Amino acid sequence: MPKRRQLRAFDLKQLAGFASLIGVDEAGRGALAGPVVAAAVVVNQGFLEGRWAVARAGRVNDSKLLTPADREELMVEFEALAIQGQIHAHTGTADVAEIESLNILGATKLAMRRALEGICPPSAFARATEPDLFASAEEINNYQPTVSAHIIIDGLRLRHFPYPHTPLVNGDGRSLCIAMASIVAKVTRDRLMNELDAQHPGYGFTQHKGYGTEEHREAVLRLGRCPQHRELFLRKLLARRVDPDQLDFLAGES
Repeated sequence: MPKRRQLRAFDLKQLAGFASLIGVDEAGRGALAGPVVAAAVVVNQGFLEGRWAVARAGRVNDSKLLTPADREELMVEFEALAIQGQIHAHTGTADVAEIESLNILGATKLAMRRALEGICPPSAFARATEPDLFASAEEINNYQPTVSAHIIIDGLRLRHFPYPHTPLVNGDGRSLCIAMASIVAKVTRDRLMNELDAQHPGYGFTQHKGYGTEEHREAVLRLGRCPQHRELFLRKLLARRVDPDQLDFLAGES
């Protein structure tokens, strides 16, 4: 628990000199099926020093280390915080066709960009000269001040990304707002996979959320791929297509 409390303190340091802090993370990057989903969560000093963060933020952690029930409970609280205006959160998705076209890294960057675009456009971070007394009415109307926000993203630096950002390896275990984003992305994607399970029964998407469990691999070998499967991820598996009844036998071979 003490380590979890450090997430809020870490964000307060990252916020220094900025009006807000934006944490970004993704879910579904390593799955065999379904979209990749990114989330961006905006916090400020008032939130980080407020009642909820002081009393409740200790329960927030990297989404992979929380139970589904814990994630859902926190998601409900995040939604309430957003309604109250204490935080702002937005998600972005890249579907299977985009994953196939851009590769998983490109699709992840696209999902993250879409999540951030729901908050503010990249142009908002460009330095803008404030109109003076001699500016035209058009210049005054078109002027938008530079956003004072620090974007921190879980993982390595994203090359050719339109938003200035600070990469944080294992950021979902270091930063409160990145951990919150990881939960928002995970819960959003899990809900999408539950919907896809109803559309494509037999694969068990509700149980494994598209990841490469033994149950999922056996279902693909038995049924073939569905439109939500990532072909490049399955190519090696399908190239070795066998009768599922023989899987245990083959697994025992040296």
